[in-house]
Parts: sequence; C-alpha cells; structure tokens
Amino acid sequence: MVWEPEIEELKRRQELAELMGGEENVKRQHDGGKLTVRERIAGLLDEGSFAETGALAGKAEYDEDGNLVSIRPANFVMGLGRINGRRVVVGGDDFTVRGGAADASIGGKQSYGEKMAREMRLPIVRLVDGTGGGGSVRTLETMRATYVPANPAWSTVVEMLNEVPVVSAAMGSTAGLGAARVVTSHWSIIVKDTAQVFVAGPPVVARGMGETVTKEELGGAQIHYHNGVCDNLAEDEADAFRQVRQFLSYMPQNVWQQPPRAEPTDDPGRRDEWLLSAIPRQRRRPYKVRQVIDAIFDRGSFFEIGGGWGRSGVTGFARLDGYPVGVISNDPYEWGGGLTADGSEKMARFVDLCDTFHLPAVNLLDQPGFVIGTAGEKAATIRKGASAMAAVFQATVPWVTILIRRAFGVAGAAHANTDGLNWRYAWPSGDWGSLPVEGGIEAAYKRDLAASPDPDAMRRELEEKLNRVRSPFRTAETFGIEQIIDPRETRPLLCEWVGLAYELEATRLGPKRRGFRP
Repeated sequence: MVWEPEIEELKRRQELAELMGGEENVKRQHDGGKLTVRERIAGLLDEGSFAETGALAGKAEYDEDGNLVSIRPANFVMGLGRINGRRVVVGGDDFTVRGGAADASIGGKQSYGEKMAREMRLPIVRLVDGTGGGGSVRTLETMRATYVPANPAWSTVVEMLNEVPVVSAAMGSTAGLGAARVVTSHWSIIVKDTAQVFVAGPPVVARGMGETVTKEELGGAQIHYHNGVCDNLAEDEADAFRQVRQFLSYMPQNVWQQPPRAEPTDDPGRRDEWLLSAIPRQRRRPYKVRQVIDAIFDRGSFFEIGGGWGRSGVTGFARLDGYPVGVISNDPYEWGGGLTADGSEKMARFVDLCDTFHLPAVNLLDQPGFVIGTAGEKAATIRKGASAMAAVFQATVPWVTILIRRAFGVAGAAHANTDGLNWRYAWPSGDWGSLPVEGGIEAAYKRDLAASPDPDAMRRELEEKLNRVRSPFRTAETFGIEQIIDPRETRPLLCEWVGLAYELEATRLGPKRRGFRP
C-alpha cells in the first residue's frame, strides 16, 4: 500500500522538466551568449532558495497503454525564492521551448505567478525572453481557429503596481506581450548585446513596413536604454542579477511595509570639507553632481536609475544612516541641468515610485528652468513638465529640498509641494528668481538697451546693480528661504531628518490614492 511507484514517476517527470527544450536547444541558448531560465533563476536567487510551482506542467505524449512517452515542459518557470534573505516571486520565460511563444505555453501558469505576488504581497521579478506568452501564428495550427486578443491577468498586472515592487529584466529578444511586460513595471533592465525589446520583430517589420533591420538595430540597448523603455543597462546577465538584487534592497516587500534599513556603515555626522568648493563661483561653470551626491549620502550607496535618458536630471536611490531614500538632482553637464521633455517624464515616474513605496525624497536642486528654444517646444516640454510638476505636488511622502545653486522659473518652482510645509535648506551658492539676471535683462530692458548709445555698458551697469540684490541672504531676510546652511552640514541635517521622515511615514502606510503610472 505504499506510493513508491508514484514517487518514482514524480521524480522522472521532474527530471524531464529540467531538460527544458532539449540538449540541442540548450546548446543554442548558450552559443547565443545566454543562460537558460533555470540557470538565470539560480543566479538571481539566494542559493538553494527556489521552490518551484507548476514544475510538472507541459504537453505530454502517451503510448496506447497510457504510458508517458515524452513531455515538452511549459515554457515558463516560476515559484518562490529569496533575495538577500527576503521572499520574492520569480518567473522566467524558457526560450529553449518554442522560443517562449504562446503555442508552447500552459495556460494560467504565468498569470498564477502574478496573482501569487499580489495576493502574498511579495515583490515579483520577471525574466523576459521571447514573446513572453504573446502570439504566434503557429497557434492557429493547434487551435484551428482565430481568437480575439486578450492579455491574461492584465488587471492584476496593472493593479499590483500600486501594491508590490515589480521588476522586469529583458534577457533576450523580447516582442509583443513580452515587451509590454518589460515596461509595465517599476524598474526594468536590458542586457547589452544579447537582449532586444520591440513591439514586433524584424520579419514582421520587413513585411509590414518594408524596413529591413537587425534585432539590435530595431530594439537593442543602444535604443531603449537611451529612450526610457528600460531604466538600466546590464553589461551581461550576471550584472543584471546584481542590479536586480541591489534595486530590491531599497524596496519594501509591499506598500504596507517600510523599506528596510541597512546596517549603517558611514558616520551620520560626517562633514565633507570638499563640499565648500563643490559649486563653482562662476555661475556658468558645471560641476560633477554625482560627486556631490556621494559626499552627502552614505558612501557608495547611490544606485542611479535611468542614467541613459533624460540626462539633465539625475534620479536614483541612496541611503542616509542606513535608511533608503529617493534622490533627485540636476546634471549641469547636460543642457545646463535644465528640465527637458524626457527629463520631465523620468522625474515624474521616479517621484511616483518613491511615493508609492513610502521612500522619503531628497531634491538637490540646481534647476535653471525648462529647456527653451524650438527643440524644446517641438518636444512638448511644457506639457510633460506640467506632468512632472503634478507628480511632485501629488506626492505625500516626506520631502526635503537642498537648494545647492539655481531655482528659476516654473520648473524651479516645482522643487517640492510649495503649498505644504516645504522643508528647505539653501547653500550660500543659491541663485534664484523668475529669470536669471543675465537673460532677464534682455527681456525687461529691451527698449532701453536698443535706445542706448552704449548697450554693452548699460547691460554691465544693470547687471552690477541687480547682482547686489540677488544674494541669497537678501532672500533669507524676508524669510523667502527658511535656512541657509554651511554645505558641510548637509549630511548631518539630512541624517537627523530621515529618522523623523520614517517615523512620520510609518503612520500612513498602504496604497496611495493615486496609483503608479508605468
């Protein structure tokens, strides 16, 4: 009365599942510079932590006596595991089985993983390779009928963005529904050279558009890392796993929890002397803002997000005394740090991310304003900039602004929800107003300059007069800026603030009224 035969059958089926698409297809995957889905899961998760769900799912063949002859495993592998000791759901496409196409899938397995993450309130990591359950005309051969398209469990996919961290990694040529799964996430990464993302692949593009391109030319990292489709770039698959693990280290398990505090490794009272000379006295000279970030936040803790696009803005995570926070800043080496159309999109999305997961935000402001000119107007900068401003004003997460240099115009005014407490500190290098003095003179004194016998002398005289009142200390006299600080005091002040910020946010955990917009 023992169940030994069934246990042996179970072991046999598990072994068959681990063969994936067979030796030849596995070799082809390796020859293409890619790991198999099971190797990827093992490389991502803590060793030995993977507990698979649905391992026996597949399409089987039986002989006349009902004995199993062969089985083609499902082309999606999923289950529970741990990353840095914390539980996650992970699911990956198996490109060795019919290239991840829909006709090789087992209905409901992928959707089950999404529902598992949402209902168990766990982060989910998608390892996308192929169509990701999307369409294939071969499906018509097996179904012998067409069907009206439907994205499986898409309501779950969308709603979970408001509840649990969703991470997607483009690991190979990813099209259709797979591409949609990559971008419908809080953070995505693409592997250089071996991964591509596109709505439809080269054969479909050639037939439909008459355009002959390679996969890399159509949707490689050189395109999608620089247009915002994918947030980060991985040099190889191992680097992708490292970055996924790092991203999740700043994230809570869900919106009902706070992000985990790491063991502090940096003195919260550290005063970096270099900050005294970080901002050049010459207002038009740039500086390396990432060095400023490194001097203020816990050393080595900055994890940049979206570094390949919207480059005049800098966004990412860092830690203050071990606490994760969102960081927003400007890069004066790109468009002078001005807010561009794509920089606005990047900023809005990052603010939404911080707000959704209760990450306090620090804005190191050096904002000269929206990028102007015909290029800026054609890119609809003001509309996209208004969306970024809306995200800032809708955010309820604790927020502090450090005005390290410029704050001009409408874009400069959107440095925080200025209708609220508006917690701000300024450095002595602060320079602000509706317009920079240099450019504003041309607009305000246009007729006078035109009528002057010596316009250059008049311009210099006006600049000298106005420069006497542009001092930040004049603003502080009217309480137009709450406090001017020694730049070396920035880190100690922020390390004191972040503890209070976490205490405050702990009282209002849960989903935000406004959901995350992918």
